[in-house]
Amino acid sequence: MKRMGLLILMGLTFLSFSLAFGQEVYRWVDEQGTVHFTDDLGQVPEKYRDKIQKKEPPKEPPITQPIPPQPAPPQPTPPQPLAPPTGMEVEKGSGATPRQKDILGRGEEWWRAKLNEWNEKLKTAQRNYETTYNEWKSKENELESSKFKPDSFKRKLKAEIKDLEEKTKGWEKQMDEAKNMLENTLPKQAQDYQANPEWLKIEERK
Repeated sequence: MKRMGLLILMGLTFLSFSLAFGQEVYRWVDEQGTVHFTDDLGQVPEKYRDKIQKKEPPKEPPITQPIPPQPAPPQPTPPQPLAPPTGMEVEKGSGATPRQKDILGRGEEWWRAKLNEWNEKLKTAQRNYETTYNEWKSKENELESSKFKPDSFKRKLKAEIKDLEEKTKGWEKQMDEAKNMLENTLPKQAQDYQANPEWLKIEERK
């Protein structure tokens, strides 16, 4: 009985090793009831071959490759806030000297053109004012010395004097407007738009 148990134990051990190494194991029982195991079919007697039982090795589960972690998508860069206007923006011009601009992007050329425009209006108004004023006073003197002239002539002189007086006042008004623009309005605008005050200096008026 002990011998039978030993043989069964040896057979089970053999079966375990064979299955572990992936080999087919053949089992049969002889006439005495002894259980035999072998991995070689040639060692099984022919009369027992039709009664053998095959033990196939257990199928190993397919090896699955671990899925590598996917890198996190790049986070979008938040938009940078625009810097508030600083008033005097410095921009590189065609040369090496920086060129300044006001808060609306207008540079020295724009401000000097505006300055020259009103300066020319002032000069024109001054010239026309002086001319019409002199003609006006001349006509008044002529009227005073024409006491013995016909009335029609006097009426003509008076009409001319009135027309010259209105023209003189008109040129005087334009002259005052140009002076106010050059002395008050443009400097105030340059200050509001943070333009360089040096751009409004007129060399001729120093």
